[in-house]
Amino acid sequence: MRIISGIKKSIIIKAPKNLPVRPTTDKVKESLFNIILNKFNLNEISVLDLFSGTGNVSYEFASRGCPNLLSIDNNHNCIKFINKTASKLELNIKTKKIDYKVFLKKNKKKFDIIFADPPYDFTIRQYLEITELIKENEILSDIGELIIEHSSNINLSDNFKNIDERKYGSSVLSFIKKASL
Repeated sequence: MRIISGIKKSIIIKAPKNLPVRPTTDKVKESLFNIILNKFNLNEISVLDLFSGTGNVSYEFASRGCPNLLSIDNNHNCIKFINKTASKLELNIKTKKIDYKVFLKKNKKKFDIIFADPPYDFTIRQYLEITELIKENEILSDIGELIIEHSSNINLSDNFKNIDERKYGSSVLSFIKKASL
């Protein structure tokens, strides 16, 4: 995995093989950031990377100047790896080892972007539970957007008024604005 752009552009990061992750591919990540950069000024927003895994997406946000970035994962080794890598690369990434449901229920902070990349074996019900918790606990700012990376076997479009879905092979990025939750 590599950082595509920003102050740490082209740096390659090798994650331990024992991490239970499926990192976002460079193609999907590049498309994700092309879309985000047309909507947001990364220097002025707050981002939540939910199910952060290796930290792949968090490193990209931090490299591109995002000042307020929180990475959440329930795996101790993932959080340890993100902390070690962020420190080594001098990237401003805060981490928290916590279950996503517990975090979404307890969190009081609003985020402009929530990027959620749960395991691809999540059911439609689990994806909808994430969106319900974000809505109920008012975690997304008024200008905010929830971005979910999921398998092409999952169809979220039937559950939201306005959803922008982009397919990349077996991966899909679903962009859901706060008003559509």
